[in-house]
Amino acid sequence: MLKDSRKRFIQVLVALALLVLVILSAVLLWRWTESIGASAKRKELEKVLHTIVKDEGEAGLLSMAGVTVDNIFYGDEGVSLFEGQDTSWRYSADEMQNIKVYENCNKSVVHITTTLDVTVNSFMEVLPAQGTGSGIILSTEGYILTNAHVVEKATSLTVKLFDQRSYPAKLVGLDSEDDLAVIKISVDKATPLFPITIGTSEDLKIGQKVIAIGNPFGYDRTMTVGIVSGLNRPVKTAEGKVIMDAIQTDASINPGNSGGPLLNSRGEVIGINSSIYSTTGSSQGLNFAIPIDTAISVIPDLIKLGRVIRGWLDIIPVQLTPQLAAYAKLSVSKGILISQVVSGGLAEKAGLKGGTQVVQYGSSVIYLGGDVLLSINGHPVEELNDLYLALLNTRSGDKVKVLINRKGEEKTLEIQLVERSAQNVSALVR
Repeated sequence: MLKDSRKRFIQVLVALALLVLVILSAVLLWRWTESIGASAKRKELEKVLHTIVKDEGEAGLLSMAGVTVDNIFYGDEGVSLFEGQDTSWRYSADEMQNIKVYENCNKSVVHITTTLDVTVNSFMEVLPAQGTGSGIILSTEGYILTNAHVVEKATSLTVKLFDQRSYPAKLVGLDSEDDLAVIKISVDKATPLFPITIGTSEDLKIGQKVIAIGNPFGYDRTMTVGIVSGLNRPVKTAEGKVIMDAIQTDASINPGNSGGPLLNSRGEVIGINSSIYSTTGSSQGLNFAIPIDTAISVIPDLIKLGRVIRGWLDIIPVQLTPQLAAYAKLSVSKGILISQVVSGGLAEKAGLKGGTQVVQYGSSVIYLGGDVLLSINGHPVEELNDLYLALLNTRSGDKVKVLINRKGEEKTLEIQLVERSAQNVSALVR
């Protein structure tokens, strides 16, 4: 009997254990099912929220949640929100950003006054700058970056700092081709200099906010705000100077702004304000700046050598178009047609061939039948601006590998570069 009681007890325990197991399994199954349903609902909600953000932005999403947002600032560290009515805070995020950039950068901008023997057009395509311009402090040693047209014809230079102290300056290096120059002032150790923060122009986007600081019409360290309106612009002035790969901006630029910085929202220099296209001599929303990357590539030569020695192919290039390619019966429609090579030059010695058939092309005379340049050192060359950019960081004497198309066949030639001249670049702008 004891044995039967023990057996029944064990059976009851087993039954209870099975019951508990079944109950636990049911609970887990229910929770798992709920979890799957919640996950599906979450994913569906995420899709809906992503759609709202895409169509209406973060402000629209927050508005649906009952959160009133007056301004949103996007930065490297995330998103900053300003809530409530505008009476609850003094400045918008955009205004705070502008204020911070000005406070951090204005001491790095100098006012340059020049003495000229004769009246010249020192501001490129606008009214004469009257011997004034702007500059950017590069180092505590007193090196200052500005435009070549501000200082190149000056007999004397004077630099005024943010604290109104003035110092004579000397020209260190000049690059008329890119309209850049470096000048230098000597100050005592007790005089602080505030070098500008250098950024990059490589990743600029059209629509990005930019800030200009300069000395228009003699008003020291004036700040204007705009956007990047265009990139990679080749700009030719009435004086025949050319700015390649220029940044177009609608930030107000006037006589006296030349040589001043074009800044991004972090207060980094991304361009040097250089020229303005105008029918009145004042800003009309079409302004240009030299990319800071271009300046960075030439500053060491300007300080060390006083000039820049760039590389170039001794050829006469012509932009290939589909119409020209069809007329010349070429097998390619993109690239640079080699109209002529310099007789006895390095390109000719390396095997590059120019054309022999003379034709009228618009207002110019060109030669057909020559090679078509396709790439330089692996960089595709489809337009004249590509030719400029492919050789931007080269020096005369360097050798480059040039891929060409000759009568339907591709060949690679190694060509030694000659020194580039301003006439070479002027030919790129039609």
